[in-house]
Amino acid sequence: MIRISIDAMGGDHGPEIILHGLDNVAQRRTDVRFLIFGREDAVAPVLRKYPRVAAISDFTHCEVSVRMDDKPSQALRHGRWKSSMWKSIEAVKAGDADVCVSAGNTGALMAMSKFCLRTMAAIERPAIAAIWPTAKSESIVLDVGATIGADAHQLIDFAILGSAMARALFQVDRPTVGLLNVGVEEVKGQEDVREAGRLLREADLTSMRYHGFVEGDDIGRGTVDVVVTEGFAGNIALKTAEGTARQIGEYLRAAMSRTLMAKVGYLFARNAFQRLREKMDVRKINGGVFLGLNGIVVKSHGGTDDEGFAAAVELGYDMARNNLIDKIRADIDAFHAAMPAGRAGRQADGEPTDL
Repeated sequence: MIRISIDAMGGDHGPEIILHGLDNVAQRRTDVRFLIFGREDAVAPVLRKYPRVAAISDFTHCEVSVRMDDKPSQALRHGRWKSSMWKSIEAVKAGDADVCVSAGNTGALMAMSKFCLRTMAAIERPAIAAIWPTAKSESIVLDVGATIGADAHQLIDFAILGSAMARALFQVDRPTVGLLNVGVEEVKGQEDVREAGRLLREADLTSMRYHGFVEGDDIGRGTVDVVVTEGFAGNIALKTAEGTARQIGEYLRAAMSRTLMAKVGYLFARNAFQRLREKMDVRKINGGVFLGLNGIVVKSHGGTDDEGFAAAVELGYDMARNNLIDKIRADIDAFHAAMPAGRAGRQADGEPTDL
């Protein structure tokens, strides 16, 4: 049984979308149980509408809900111990839940997760990893907004975290990993990126195959299973890709309704357009996984619908089912065995960007 704690007060639409999403999950997964945290006056009336969810859930009333515009520091001061966000994370720390899912304030969720769960030993900064649809299948891109900037050793951390996630999600024994750069030549790019590439080549880890540098167009091609970058570039790439997918969808809808012949042509090609729509549906890849913490936390888009939230919950389910945390710890140990010199840790500064 996979136990998932839910911050029912997060997101732009409140408990209605979240509980509807849980109902979608309950229809597809028979081995799941929910721990739902939120204000009773807001959650209880909606929960009664979804008896399937109520039957497999434990509800805990929380006096406080973190607002989408709260600063992380404010959320920590006023939301600790009492908020639905904190309680859902704390359930993971206490071992009552295997994974936490929230559609709430990204900065507050990251700050609370770091404070409550702490980063794993030898991991300097956590990362947010996103699933990326590609021409081949899917890949993982990280970091997409947890922290801005990264040195060589932090990029290596991200490579280790991402490859462990790829093994857990894609069932690949040795996923390919690439460092996002302005060119594939070894002489190009920032010094930290080149140094990270050198160290990954020297380590020659059995948990991954280091591919080398990749460029922006390699992400969509699916050149590698894991694309590693720092949070500023990763977040811009993510938002650009999502915006482009919506833009193309709008172009297609407008083109197909412009003339009678276009409408007739659409009828003949309807199945092909349906497959394209499914491939470009950003809801199906909703959910960023916070990696590098002593527990699994998944951040859903705040504005998603019920199917998008269900996708984020099922992503967390897959990470817990496939023992993501154990895989990460094993990969960290393997890297340090290959590179015994060690390194000095530095704390991250700056707040996470919003997904």
